[in-house]
Amino acid sequence: MNSYTLHYAPDNASLIIRLALEALGQPYRTVLVDRKAAAHKSPPYLKLNPHGLIPVLETPDGPIFETGAILLWLSDRYGTLAPQADSPQRADFLKWLFFTSNTVHSALRMTFYPEKYAGPDPAHQAALRLTMQDALKRHLATLDARAALRPIPLAIQFYLAALLRWSVLYPVQKDRNWFNLDDYPYLKQMCLTLETLPCTAAAQTAEGLGPTPFSSPRYATPPQGSAT
Repeated sequence: MNSYTLHYAPDNASLIIRLALEALGQPYRTVLVDRKAAAHKSPPYLKLNPHGLIPVLETPDGPIFETGAILLWLSDRYGTLAPQADSPQRADFLKWLFFTSNTVHSALRMTFYPEKYAGPDPAHQAALRLTMQDALKRHLATLDARAALRPIPLAIQFYLAALLRWSVLYPVQKDRNWFNLDDYPYLKQMCLTLETLPCTAAAQTAEGLGPTPFSSPRYATPPQGSAT
């Protein structure tokens, strides 16, 4: 039996890996990373991920960080979350996985933490946030067009559903009117379908995500820990 440990915080990027592990039916244990106590910056956690970001998945091959890397590793190991290396669809999977991870997730992170990228000036932060929101609308329209052609691999669906969820909810104190899931009908249908899966039900219970975590999200009320 494989032994996995998911270092997580509720409604963080670790949610994506939880969905994948649940979908695969793989046993795993969880270790809460207390963000309020800055546990992700503690020396023990930094030994697992020197960048101090969540998640980390401990595996028989050692700890893995970066959400996209963990998804790719799990996909290759089990063969059900995405096309395999010899599939004609493999190239399409890889380009959209990396686009989601490197471009969409990064742009969304800049809207959440503009001070990390633009410095302390509020005007610079606001300009960066607006620039990234415009870019995100283009990126999501491209993904919606891709979803209209044929189903997106499940590994990427998990990633996108979480990003769409967070676009509705965060940052808490800022205007979020730039985003409306109804503008992306194929991605919305993807979210509705994911909400019917057992893996989503398991994540809802574990992290307090509410009844419609992707199509009409509300703030998480987890049994322990906090999202921010």
